[in-house]
Amino acid sequence: MATDSTLLNSEMELQEQEDLYQHLLAQTLENVQTANPDSKVIRPQPGICVKTTSEPGKQKVFVNICQSNLVPPPPEISKEELLDLLQLEDPSGYRVPMSLGEPHTEVDNNSQGCTAYDVVINQEFFQKCQKEALFQQFVIMVSFEGLENKYNIELSREWKVLKNRKFLGSVSEQNIRTKSKPVIQELQPPENSTSGAKRPEFTLFVEPPSGDPEYLIAEIKLPGVASSRSLVLDVGEDRLVLTARPSLYFLDIFHPFLVDQETSVAQFNSSTQILTITSPVVSS
Repeated sequence: MATDSTLLNSEMELQEQEDLYQHLLAQTLENVQTANPDSKVIRPQPGICVKTTSEPGKQKVFVNICQSNLVPPPPEISKEELLDLLQLEDPSGYRVPMSLGEPHTEVDNNSQGCTAYDVVINQEFFQKCQKEALFQQFVIMVSFEGLENKYNIELSREWKVLKNRKFLGSVSEQNIRTKSKPVIQELQPPENSTSGAKRPEFTLFVEPPSGDPEYLIAEIKLPGVASSRSLVLDVGEDRLVLTARPSLYFLDIFHPFLVDQETSVAQFNSSTQILTITSPVVSS
């Protein structure tokens, strides 16, 4: 039987193009790693696909919650401890490390356009979420909040976990940080150093009040503090920790902004006993 040489040539050209693409992709990823040694490119594994809608407009949104052993796990917490945590007004003290990918346009089963987001969490923690419905609901809620803060969107809390689909679209690489800045690593206070300390009143606001925020300003009331010399302040990219010694006040909060910690400025007014922290906003 005769062979069509045109088809063979086309197949060879397609294979050569695919080989070239894979070579260029590997080279690009290597360059990213070299340029930023404190980060790593990962290809996550599919996990669950959550269907919801954006507000307003009711546009379809799919959140792919993926898994990777290169994402650090959150601190160990029991089901009972998580239930207690969710009863608090501010449960942000428990953080789940995750990587939030860029939005990508996809087509659903009805051939309708939609938006998908990829969220990557630790593989072992993902398996725990598969076994415990409470943990799965918590991770979905935290993922929604993270996407809302990062991309300035609003997602409906009426969601559905798709049974027969682990991922919408195709799994893409993500660039994750492998080395935290020292200021983040050193935020844990010494054991028992904050026992008996009170949580001070504080206010967070942005400037300008409308449009894209340029500065995040924190005003913390510290009655009884006479001098800034008794204050220990750590400003992280999205975290603020303040200790007023000896065991007078302790504040540990997260906020939905990324700020430039290096150029942040703090000023304590001894007459009003208010500490003001001004941080340039990098992204919200």
